[in-house]
Amino acid sequence: MRVLVTGATGFTGGHLARALTAAGRDVHALVRDVGRASALAADGITLHAGDLRDSEAVAAAMNGVDIVYHIAATYREAGIADATYRAINATAVRQIVEAAARAGARRVVHCSTVGVHGDIAHPPANEDAPLRPGDIYQVTKLEGERLARDTGARLGIDVTIARPTGIYGPGDRRLLKLFRGVVRGRFPMLGSGEIYYHLTYINDLVEGFRLCGEHPQAANRTYILAGGEVTTLNELVALIAQVAEVRAPTLHLPVWPFWLAGAVCEAICVPLGIAPPIYRRRVDFFTKSRAFDITRARTEIGYAPAVGLRDGIARTLEWYRAQGWL
Repeated sequence: MRVLVTGATGFTGGHLARALTAAGRDVHALVRDVGRASALAADGITLHAGDLRDSEAVAAAMNGVDIVYHIAATYREAGIADATYRAINATAVRQIVEAAARAGARRVVHCSTVGVHGDIAHPPANEDAPLRPGDIYQVTKLEGERLARDTGARLGIDVTIARPTGIYGPGDRRLLKLFRGVVRGRFPMLGSGEIYYHLTYINDLVEGFRLCGEHPQAANRTYILAGGEVTTLNELVALIAQVAEVRAPTLHLPVWPFWLAGAVCEAICVPLGIAPPIYRRRVDFFTKSRAFDITRARTEIGYAPAVGLRDGIARTLEWYRAQGWL
């Protein structure tokens, strides 16, 4: 089976490409910088140079592919125009599905995000929960979902949508600040900390992606992929501290001054292309509940998270320590 992975130089895409290679798949990767991706080549992954917006490069990478795993996306960064988010997270998704259909691939697995559901008013949420994206990243990811489905239906190719929750594990940097703050005793909690936060260990996630690509029942379905355990943010911080054998932080601060400061920083810094020292979305991390029901993925495609939260935290802490980041 030949597969193509986009975004393979990133955390999630890299883990997926290597896991599929280990499972015996003939893995190809579309990368912008072949030099940066040399480690993938060393692991037996065939590299194709090109940008998602380069139709010729995409078509060449699709040659002979059975399944496409579209992981690449533009995430939240300062100074990126809305048009750029839309070009990568939405328009390019349609082009990927079109190219896959022309190449004769049988399925595209498109990586979206549970962020399309926004704040979860009645947790846990399933795939049918209201769609309330809260920022340009989430809005364009939802647009990408719709374009993928519409294009797949028009061209007769299966499209499966995967919505992961917060991803963590060795190699991740997005949650480094959380882990480092807890370990160093410098993690002030904004608000009560009683909102839900749902993590997905990277190994479980990539197995979920594989099932989305290969399971017959996954055709043209949408799945939330999350870990088997959900905690409040307070409980998560306490567990990280317990595994790290440090005292759990106890400081709680009010939310509104930080949200206001974030709004001011964004108004000043973003037009100048400067990363604000504080974002409102970082404050949202402490205020918006995220807890999800993975029953559909469990029952339809056999998704079964195997790494418990304590074990996943221990593995992640060990990797951060090995990098000298804690």
